[in-house]
Amino acid sequence: MAKKDYYEVLGLQKGASEDEIKKAFRKLAIKYHPDKNRGNKEAEEKFKEINEAYQVLSDPEKKANYDRFGTADFNGAGGGFGDFQGGFGDFSDLGDIFSSFFGGGFGGGGARRNPNAPERGNDLEYTITLTFEEAVFGVKKEINLTRNEACETCHGTGAKPGTSAKKCDKCGGSGRIRVQRNTALGSFVTETSCDKCGGKGTIITDPCPDCHGSGSVRKRRKISVNIPAGVDTGNVIPLRGQGEHGKNGGPAGDLYINIKVIPSKQFKRQGFDIYMDTHISFPKAALGTEITVPTIDGDVKYTIPAGTQSATVFRLKGKGISRVNSSGRGDQYVKVIVDVPKTLNEKQKEALKLFMEASGETTSKEKKGKFKFF
Repeated sequence: MAKKDYYEVLGLQKGASEDEIKKAFRKLAIKYHPDKNRGNKEAEEKFKEINEAYQVLSDPEKKANYDRFGTADFNGAGGGFGDFQGGFGDFSDLGDIFSSFFGGGFGGGGARRNPNAPERGNDLEYTITLTFEEAVFGVKKEINLTRNEACETCHGTGAKPGTSAKKCDKCGGSGRIRVQRNTALGSFVTETSCDKCGGKGTIITDPCPDCHGSGSVRKRRKISVNIPAGVDTGNVIPLRGQGEHGKNGGPAGDLYINIKVIPSKQFKRQGFDIYMDTHISFPKAALGTEITVPTIDGDVKYTIPAGTQSATVFRLKGKGISRVNSSGRGDQYVKVIVDVPKTLNEKQKEALKLFMEASGETTSKEKKGKFKFF
């Protein structure tokens, strides 16, 4: 990279401060890092240029010589640059620049999750199937659930009672180790979780006999669930703190009850309203009648007015389903279907003929003594 302007490579003006140089390098290193641009030779070369420029400008002595002589080819006093081989060196001072690439910061400066910090337990789901009546009126159900709970023998520590975890001899109790990786682009020194203790910094040498060192055990529990009136398929009831127990003193997760309702053979539900059909004869529709209508509260009487047409819908206010956690209720809608007889005896035919004549309609006698109505 002879004759290349290192300031220009980093997008800076000559005389930039140490902080400006570091910020510029961080930004460009993330953009052109090989792990983010796999197979991109152009990005790889650009990353080498950025690295070389930073190696010079981040070193006070090298930077002074570069500012004085304006070239990377000078091999004079104070250490020249002509023998630069493009290595990466140790970036431990750059914190977590590459944490997004390697899962850990260089030199341990980046923020990371503490494996010993309190951790919330996992949420659980359970599906309850209800009859139509149970969903409409509400019900109390008991479910059997298997979940992870803190071991009662070791109280969640994982160690045998009377013993405790010991400091990890590989990471010295820090939970982090530094690993050097040699690549075609140079050597990287990264910091990652200790593979021996899993980042905890301690190792259980004498595990609990019940949980085998995990600190938790699987247990089957019977839980009571109060299902409110009015629930429907797709509703979810949360039970706070009934999920799996947390770790390191963290809170328990939640249990979510998914509702599934078996449809009624008699009623059709839409939201909090109920729909149903009722059949009446033609004479009753014409003359009016009183019918018995089934509802979720029991049978009720309803008067059908004279002249009711087929497909007429009547509303029974407040006879629908209770709104969940509310005093309000939906309505019931009754659709009247007027039945037309498919077959008639001679007496019925004669009566209808007289009805047509009284209405001013005419009839014509077909062959075989059958009547055709117009």
